[in-house]
Amino acid sequence: MKYRKNDAKDWAREHMTGIWAAALTPFRPDDLAIDEPGFRANIRHWTRELGIAGLFIAGKQGEFFSMSVAERKRSFEIAVEECAGHAGTIMSCSDQNLDTVIELARHAQDIGADTIVVHAPVLHFVSDQDETVYEYYKTVSEAVDIGIAMWSHPDSGYLMSPELCARVADLPNIVAIKYSVPREMYVELTRLAGDKIIVSTASEEEWFDNIVELGWRLYLCSSPPYLIQTARDRRMHDYTALAFAGEIEKARAVRDSLDPVRQALKRTRPGGKPQAQQKYWQELLGQTGGAVRRPMLPLTEMEISAIREAFEGCGLSTGDAAAAQ
Repeated sequence: MKYRKNDAKDWAREHMTGIWAAALTPFRPDDLAIDEPGFRANIRHWTRELGIAGLFIAGKQGEFFSMSVAERKRSFEIAVEECAGHAGTIMSCSDQNLDTVIELARHAQDIGADTIVVHAPVLHFVSDQDETVYEYYKTVSEAVDIGIAMWSHPDSGYLMSPELCARVADLPNIVAIKYSVPREMYVELTRLAGDKIIVSTASEEEWFDNIVELGWRLYLCSSPPYLIQTARDRRMHDYTALAFAGEIEKARAVRDSLDPVRQALKRTRPGGKPQAQQKYWQELLGQTGGAVRRPMLPLTEMEISAIREAFEGCGLSTGDAAAAQ
């Protein structure tokens, strides 16, 4: 590891900055195995051509729920190899089986990953979850030395309160949170525990405001960093750099110029097919998208046509977008 357990918070504060992205996992259309060459090419494109500062591997965007433990470990290994010297890594060890969470966390630690993220568990029939969730994160914290990010999202069936998150933040190697909640909740958590952990959320549309109003320096994270940018058109990177430098009005103008791209991506996303739509958008960008695995469904020809039309009219400058190939 690059730091000791008790130094994890300081290490994260120094190194977890800028734009991090949640990786989609490309599966080969013929046999649905992980497309390792394609995944490597994507990572190189994202971290070299697009300047993405860190990657979130095998999360929900990456369809971890349809991957074996061995495949998840392999995806970690590929990311560590390809990101070395270029970008940070945060490995999603989320699982309903706590033994699997810890197995994945130890593997991430052993292969040199920078940090891990663990989703708050789904708790069936539980109406007072705070003590259970606290002990859950405490168990993971005690099992490994690597820095851990919490992750609270409605998928759990509840949201971790800011007060619970602040309590978990006292654990020595809890370094961050991906807090997919209403804005007032993450504003409150920033107030309560922003000196102990890095607070972030996945909404690119809220990222600019969070830099300006909350002083955030980490976008953690979703897929827009490589879906709304190309090697020739890095407007998310540009508005972030401008905002960090205090050039707020210039940053706002660049941010606003991406609205047609955002809307094209959003309005063509079938409600039940988020990964399939984003993977096809990747293909249009010259990246390796690949297929989805069940339970996720593929796109219809009509959906493909609508996405292609929106992509072609959104104003994203593709140019050398095939750099990933």
